[in-house]
Amino acid sequence: MKSVFCWPLALFTVSVLAQPAPKPAVPTARPTLTVESIMQDPKVAVGTSPSSPFWSDDSQTLYFNWNPDRAKSDSLYKVTFTRPVKGKQLTASKPVKVTPAERRDLPSAPTSGYNKTYTKRLFERDDDLFLIDLKSGNIRQLTNTVEAETDPVFSRSESRTSADAGDEQRVVYRRGANLFSIDLTTGALTQLTDFHTGTKKAEPKLSDQDKFLKKDQVRLSTVLKERKEKKDEGERITKANRPDRPKEIYLDDKQLANPQLSPDGRFVTYRLSKRAADAKTAQVPTYVTESGFTEQLTARTKVGAPASTQEFFVYDRTKDTIRAVSVKGLPGITDKMTYLTPDTSKRAKADTTKKMRAVVINGPLWSDDGKLCVVVVRSLDNKDRWIMRLEPETQKLTLLDRQHDDSWISGPGIGSANAMGNMNFLADNHTLWFQSEASGYSHIYTVDVLNPGQKKQLTSGKFEVQEVLLSKDKTHFYLQTNEVHPGEQHYYKMAVTGGERTRLTSMTGANDVTLSPDETRMAIRYSSTTQPWELFVADAVSVNNKQAKPNHPANSPTGQLANASAIQLTHSQTDLFKSYPWREPALVTIPARDGQPIYARLYKPTTGATGKAVVFVHGAGYLQNAHKWWSQYFREYMFNNLLVDKGYTVLDIDYRASAGYGRDWRTGIYRFMGGKDLEDHVDAAKWLVQTQGVDAKRIGVYGGSYGGFITLMAMFTTPDVFKAGAALRPVTDWAAYNHPYTANILNEPQLDSLAYNRSSPIYFAEGLKNYLLICHGMVDVNVHYQDTVRLIQRLIELRKENWEAAAYPLEDHGFVEPTSWMDEYKRILKLFDERL
Repeated sequence: MKSVFCWPLALFTVSVLAQPAPKPAVPTARPTLTVESIMQDPKVAVGTSPSSPFWSDDSQTLYFNWNPDRAKSDSLYKVTFTRPVKGKQLTASKPVKVTPAERRDLPSAPTSGYNKTYTKRLFERDDDLFLIDLKSGNIRQLTNTVEAETDPVFSRSESRTSADAGDEQRVVYRRGANLFSIDLTTGALTQLTDFHTGTKKAEPKLSDQDKFLKKDQVRLSTVLKERKEKKDEGERITKANRPDRPKEIYLDDKQLANPQLSPDGRFVTYRLSKRAADAKTAQVPTYVTESGFTEQLTARTKVGAPASTQEFFVYDRTKDTIRAVSVKGLPGITDKMTYLTPDTSKRAKADTTKKMRAVVINGPLWSDDGKLCVVVVRSLDNKDRWIMRLEPETQKLTLLDRQHDDSWISGPGIGSANAMGNMNFLADNHTLWFQSEASGYSHIYTVDVLNPGQKKQLTSGKFEVQEVLLSKDKTHFYLQTNEVHPGEQHYYKMAVTGGERTRLTSMTGANDVTLSPDETRMAIRYSSTTQPWELFVADAVSVNNKQAKPNHPANSPTGQLANASAIQLTHSQTDLFKSYPWREPALVTIPARDGQPIYARLYKPTTGATGKAVVFVHGAGYLQNAHKWWSQYFREYMFNNLLVDKGYTVLDIDYRASAGYGRDWRTGIYRFMGGKDLEDHVDAAKWLVQTQGVDAKRIGVYGGSYGGFITLMAMFTTPDVFKAGAALRPVTDWAAYNHPYTANILNEPQLDSLAYNRSSPIYFAEGLKNYLLICHGMVDVNVHYQDTVRLIQRLIELRKENWEAAAYPLEDHGFVEPTSWMDEYKRILKLFDERL
């Protein structure tokens, strides 16, 4: 049914100059953007892009979330495909909304839970377990309980005597804290573990007097003696006839994580953690509440808080023993960190002990034949990752690969402290593939677990392997990389032995691929610089005969050669969005003072340039924004267009620590945030003046979160570079931020106070010279509003007058309400218009 659509008056103002006939019509003027138009509900201003695509098990239907009707929330849609006649193009139905009944009956996305031959699959739905036969499509419900059952896998060999007995005849899963298995033939349910919270209740302890009296009574009474012997014999018989039960394991005050059963059913591995008793959790007050009273939101601990202790155990069900895995022999486990030297820490000078660093053991990962087991050990300071073979019977660890970084270990496919990273066994069941930044960029490596002396690097070059999927037959990898250009993402196919990569996507921008279960089709979420994400489908076939040449210049042409079979499935943009000719910023490189190229987006007026410029600073630190796809900062992208309409030149750079450029770029801010990352912005501002005709005295800067932090550092420590700055939800003191993010970059404040003091804007507030706006949500549980309050007090005490702050009582870190966005960006625009 067609709907009547009324255009809000505040959206786009179009000026049309009427011309009397028969003179040629004057071209329609560019529509005028307003803050109200671009900061309204994105469903109206832009449209809602499709998300979370997944395939049916037969690869004939594609499901995805979408909201073309601009309802309150997304709905599930589907597109069905017709297998083409040979030589004919793939055809697809129009997207249709999935009915509630059909949605309730849908299996989950086919990404895991398969048996070895990929003929059956396990999945969860509504906290119960199901088994689908992929040939017939028949679904069998395995559980129907109040408690949630999760993590189902097929047993490899439940028997402890035969390698083949019971193979894939049981389903092992988790319910609550414990592991269970269900026999697919008989339906018999077996509990495999018996974890209990708390401490086992001890038997009452008898005093010496009690022991004497008890013994004396039995000695003096024949009846009591006979009754006791009968009772003891009955208990012995009962115990002997009782079926095997899993060992009771009491967790005391520790938390259980990742219990796993070995493929042969003999071993259970698990991790226990204990939260430090003195780790304080911050509270965030919220003032505008339904109750009318100020309420508290529980947030997080601050960096440097005492860490939880971690232990990894192996429970041998055959021997009925539990043993902790020791990491004492790990190479480098007692190494002191390079920042703990006498010139930076007096404590290190006197400390000559060999203390083991705290670690966490992740995993395990088992080979398909169940014979080999691998774990990943991460140091909690995140400077070391050890990939180890674990022999569960002896708890012996053997080193397969160690990656050390004096800064911190991270990167695509590598993950953080509590993660295995991307890795798995190949078809031979003893070759392990994994990702590492050992070369400076995240690439794929293999190692023989049985003979781990020599590693093989399968991909190489100054680009990142960002996603990896092993084909079902384990002969090929499917890869997403940025080898064509740091600002492009494409999909490739490569043999597991390495060598040439076959490129499967061609459209310039980002190609986020979800491969069909039969590996013949690709669902592609695609976007370009000026076009939001849409959903395409294409055959998984080569689009070129040769491997794409990597590292094209940043300002290379962006023409695209579409896949021959590509079909666009969705059209999500609103008429309002399409009515404005959004600019495609030029992708440029700017030389930094240390010779490194800074990738950037440059928005430049074609007419009416005023000499004014604004530098936008993306948030998150480790994020990429100078690329060829639709920015997650879409509001800022539209605001930058508005600024250009008003004669501003706008620059948006991928400064030091941004994603997409390898390890050295990522770690360039180690121990000094506001160092090289700020220098990159200062160098970019200088470049604007030297090459783009910008007035050095009329440059502004703005950004949120990490971008707010950089804005403060710019305004406080380089006050003659930026005339005005808007710091949104900014970190003002890194000692108040969270541990997982901050400790990687600055270590812990009690151990490396120098890093925190030189990286925190609050220590440099006396340097404020020009005009500053601070905006912050008051219920921000990420960067707490307390950060801004403390800075406000500091500015007051320093008697600074050229600043203002705006508080948003109902907003968290990411604003939700359009009125909040509008208010914030009106203030930013006013700041730049008045001060630049």
